[in-house]
Amino acid sequence: MRTNKRILLWLVVVLLSFQTWAQNEPSYVDVNYEKTEYQIPMRDGVKLHTVVYTPKDKSQKYPFVMQRTPYSSGPYGEGKMKTALGPSPKMMKDGYIFVYQDVRGRWMSEGLYDNMRPTVPTRKKGSKEIDESTDTFDTIEWLLKNITNHNGKFGQWGISYPGFYSAASLPFANPALKAVSPQAPIGDFYFDDFHHNGAYMLSYWGATPVFGYQHDGPTDKPWYKMVNPGTRDAYQFFMDMGSLKNADKYYGEDNFFWTQLKENPDYNEFWQKRSIIPHLNDVKPAVMTVGGWFDAEDLYGPLTIYKTIEKNNPNTYNTLVMGPWSHGDWSRERGYQTVSNIYFGDSISTWYQNNVEAEFFHHFLKGAADGKTGLPEAYVFDTGKNEWRKFDSWPPKAAENTIFYPHANGKLSQQAPIGNAVSTFVSDPAKPVPHSPDIKFNFTPRKYMADDQRFAARRPDVLVFETDVLEEDVTLAGEIMAKLMVATSETDADWIVKLVDVFPGDTPNHDYIQQGTQMSHYHMMVRSEVIRGRYRESFSEPKPFVPNQKTEVPLQLQDVMHTFKKGHKIQIQIQSTWFPLIDRNPQKYVENIFKAGDGDFIKATHSVYHDADAPTAIHVQILK
Repeated sequence: MRTNKRILLWLVVVLLSFQTWAQNEPSYVDVNYEKTEYQIPMRDGVKLHTVVYTPKDKSQKYPFVMQRTPYSSGPYGEGKMKTALGPSPKMMKDGYIFVYQDVRGRWMSEGLYDNMRPTVPTRKKGSKEIDESTDTFDTIEWLLKNITNHNGKFGQWGISYPGFYSAASLPFANPALKAVSPQAPIGDFYFDDFHHNGAYMLSYWGATPVFGYQHDGPTDKPWYKMVNPGTRDAYQFFMDMGSLKNADKYYGEDNFFWTQLKENPDYNEFWQKRSIIPHLNDVKPAVMTVGGWFDAEDLYGPLTIYKTIEKNNPNTYNTLVMGPWSHGDWSRERGYQTVSNIYFGDSISTWYQNNVEAEFFHHFLKGAADGKTGLPEAYVFDTGKNEWRKFDSWPPKAAENTIFYPHANGKLSQQAPIGNAVSTFVSDPAKPVPHSPDIKFNFTPRKYMADDQRFAARRPDVLVFETDVLEEDVTLAGEIMAKLMVATSETDADWIVKLVDVFPGDTPNHDYIQQGTQMSHYHMMVRSEVIRGRYRESFSEPKPFVPNQKTEVPLQLQDVMHTFKKGHKIQIQIQSTWFPLIDRNPQKYVENIFKAGDGDFIKATHSVYHDADAPTAIHVQILK
C-alpha cells in the first residue's frame, strides 16, 4: 500500500512538472511570428486598432489574411500573443500575414459602433462617408503601403459577426482583395440571430448587452455588463419575467440596441438598410461561403449570401460549403462531430480546414488564382447518410419538386387530401411548448437544432403528421416551403413547422448520446422555422387575422441536405409556441408585441386545414 502511494505521489509530481513546462514552452506563434499593433486612420479620421502578425521567416513574400471583429483583436500589448492564428493550424503553418482589427466603436478602436452598419450604396470621389466596406478598403490600402514583405494580395475570413464583416467587404472591394470567406455570416438581422420571419428570438435576449452599449473610448476591457438571471432555468426565468416590456428593468435607455429592437418590431427601413443582401452586386473577389446545417444563429445568412452572389454575379468564383456543424464548429476540432445526440463522424472539421478552406485561400492568394481550385461549386454534407456530396449548383439541378400533404388522421403523404378536414389545437401562452427538453440557460442556443422531438410530439398543442415506414431512402436536397392553410379564433398567432426524422426502434446507441437518451425511435429535428403570423403577407406591414377565417401562411424553411433512410419515417410537426427560443405571441393583435401588457396574452384555438381545394402542403426538393 505504501509503495502504491509513493508511485501515485511520483506521478502527480511528474504531471505538475509537465504542466509547468508546457505552460512555459513557447507556442508556434511565439516562435514563428512577430506582432505589431497599429492605429490605422480611416477616410473620416477615425483610427481603428489593428494587430498584424508577420512571419519571422523573410525568405519569401506573404499574402495577408484578415479578420475584422467586434469581439476584440487581443491580447493587447507588446509580447502578448495569440496562441493560434488564422482560420486553421494548417494555414498558420503555411505562412500568411495575419491581420486582426477591432471594428469602429469596439475595444481599442475609435468611433461609434453601429450594429450591421448600413452599406453606402454609391461611392463619390473624395467623400468622407463610411461603412464597413470603406473601412476594409482603407485598412487594406494602409497595410499595403506600410507593411513589408507582402505579395500584394489580401484574403478575409470571419465567423458569425466577423462573417458579416467579411461579406460587407465585397461591395466596392479593394482591388487587392482576392479571396473572401464569409462563414456563418449574418445576412440580415431580421432573419438571422435576433429575428426569424418577424418573431423575436428571445434566446438571444441575454446577448443584448454585448451589442447595446457604446464605450467612452478605446479600451482593452469589457465595458458592458451581462445580466445575471439568478437561475439556470431559462424557461422559468422568462415566464417569471412576463411580457417583454418587463425586460426594461434590465436594459435602460443607454442600451441602444434594446431600444432599437423595441421600437422597430416590423421589417421597416431601419432593418432593411442594414441588410447586406441587396448590395452583393459586381462582386470581384473569389467567395467561399461556409455554414453549418445545424447553426441556430446564422443559417439564413450563408445560404442567402451564396444564392444572391450566384444570381447577381454569374462570372464570379462563388462556392458554398455546408457541413454537419452547429455555429462555428468547423473552426475547432474535438475528434468527433456531434450536434445534440446525433453523431456525424470523426475529424470532419480538420478535413474541411485542410482540404477545402486552406486550398481555397492558397489558390487565390499564393497559387494560380485562375479559379481551377479542384473544389466543387457546392460541397454539402448529407446529414442522414453522414457523407459529403459534390454538386455543380445549389440547389442541385437534378432535385425534383415534390409535395407532402399532412392529413387529418396524422398521416403525411404525397397524396393530396380528398374532401374537407381540419386539425385543431389550443395554444396557451401561459403554458408554451418548450423548444428543447433541456432547461439550461444558453447564451446562444445550439443543440436544439438536432434535438429529440419526442417531448413535443406528445403534447396536445403540437400537431404531428408522419409517413409510413419508408421502403427506400428519400433524399431531400434543396429548399423547403410550407404553405399553411390555417385559422385562429383570435387575431394573431405564430406558426412553427418542424421537419423530423423518426428513427426505427432498433437503432443502436452510440458513445456520444446525452445521458438518459435512447436512439430507439429518436425524433431528430432536421429543419425548423417560425413565422409571426401578422407578417404572412408583408414583413413591413403587419396585418391581424380575421378570427376563424381560413388564411394562407407561407413559411420558407432554410435548405436541407438529408437522407431519410429506409426504415425511418418523415414527420412534420406544427405548433404555435416555441419557448423560450422565441418570445410569446399574445395571440391578441397588438401594435407592438415588445410593449404588450401581461393581460394581453390569451388562449386561442388554431386550425390547420386539409381541404382538397386548398390544402396545407409542404413543398420540398427530392434527389432521386
